[in-house]
Amino acid sequence: MKLPSRSKAYMIPEYSLTGDLLSFLTCNLQYRYQNKGTLPPSKPVQRWFGEFIHGVMEEAFIQWSQNKTEFPWDWKNDIRPIEDLIDLRLQARGLYPHDEDLFFSTTNHEVENLNEHDHKKLASARAEKAINIWGKHLFPLIDSSELLIKGIRDMPQYDENRSRSNYYGINGVVDVLTSMKINKTLEQSNLDNYNNKIIEILKKNESFKQRIKDSEDGDDYEIIIDYKGMKRPPIEVKNPKAENKWESHKQQILTYSWLRSQQEDAKSIFAGIIFYLNELVPSKEDLLLIQEEMENNLIDEKTLKKYENDFKLIENWQEDDKAPELSEEFKLERSIRIININEEEIDESLEKFDEVVYNIEESLINEMKGCKIQDAWKAEADERTCTACDFKTFCKNNKNKPKEFKIP
Repeated sequence: MKLPSRSKAYMIPEYSLTGDLLSFLTCNLQYRYQNKGTLPPSKPVQRWFGEFIHGVMEEAFIQWSQNKTEFPWDWKNDIRPIEDLIDLRLQARGLYPHDEDLFFSTTNHEVENLNEHDHKKLASARAEKAINIWGKHLFPLIDSSELLIKGIRDMPQYDENRSRSNYYGINGVVDVLTSMKINKTLEQSNLDNYNNKIIEILKKNESFKQRIKDSEDGDDYEIIIDYKGMKRPPIEVKNPKAENKWESHKQQILTYSWLRSQQEDAKSIFAGIIFYLNELVPSKEDLLLIQEEMENNLIDEKTLKKYENDFKLIENWQEDDKAPELSEEFKLERSIRIININEEEIDESLEKFDEVVYNIEESLINEMKGCKIQDAWKAEADERTCTACDFKTFCKNNKNKPKEFKIP
């Protein structure tokens, strides 16, 4: 009796919106080493802050939902214990901040001994502003947080003799999902006894107003919200090799919208919101980047005119000077971005995601067939990414590596 051979294992590749899409667009080769080669960056400070601010906001919401602590929160009594908790969680994963960013919990666990200097460290200052400025408006709207969503799509340009699978999976984690009724948005601007700034901003958005107008009174709708531990990116990018983060972030929200629509309990998604939380307390590096954007005409004239005094302060600021006192209105407007949701743009974002998946799959297959890593994966990134990259010493496309270094 002839025994049948075991069938070939069937695997559906899975890709995440942040871990794969955004990482690959930053630099293909860096993505290969860090994500597929499991070689984490030696100084993952940007990753630390992104995860720190996400953790702080999630834990703050949990504590608010349990205790309904009134705003503003006291930094020492209400916020610092949350920072300490999230910091210890990240340390357990090998993620540490710079000394100037956060008072290390390993050096002093007693909150009472922390002084004003420790409070003013960058990560703490941003955490306090994020909670007291946006948290008080956002937390009452939250339906769920850290929501995992998944979907499946046809493998782009599937070839049964070459492709690894005829499908691929997409997954993502929505930071915040809100759920509201149309009549509440139309008739009430007062939630929990104070004006809700997020609803006020949405009501000024023409596309959102039209969606509300076209919907039946009493219907439920959802808004997808994402935190970014970074400054607001420019709308355009001069360097063709640099990733256009403005468009990538929009694509991320639109793809989240499609993924959410695949869930059984999903409601109509009327908008997406991105919070660029660095804008609440800009660092020196952020201010230098804004100066660079002004020099390259990457800020629209309407915004420049509206906040003429703030941009003048930034333009005249020197790196060794104290950070300029920017207006609260300026920082608030730069820290929030509304993404309009429509089917046509969702389809376009999914097509772009398909293209990224196809490029990743092609590079993987070429490498599996014997192609060298640096030939299978392109290394095209902006100078800032290359300078901070751990793999620059042996990257063939890095123009900043020492001249005497020879690639074996």
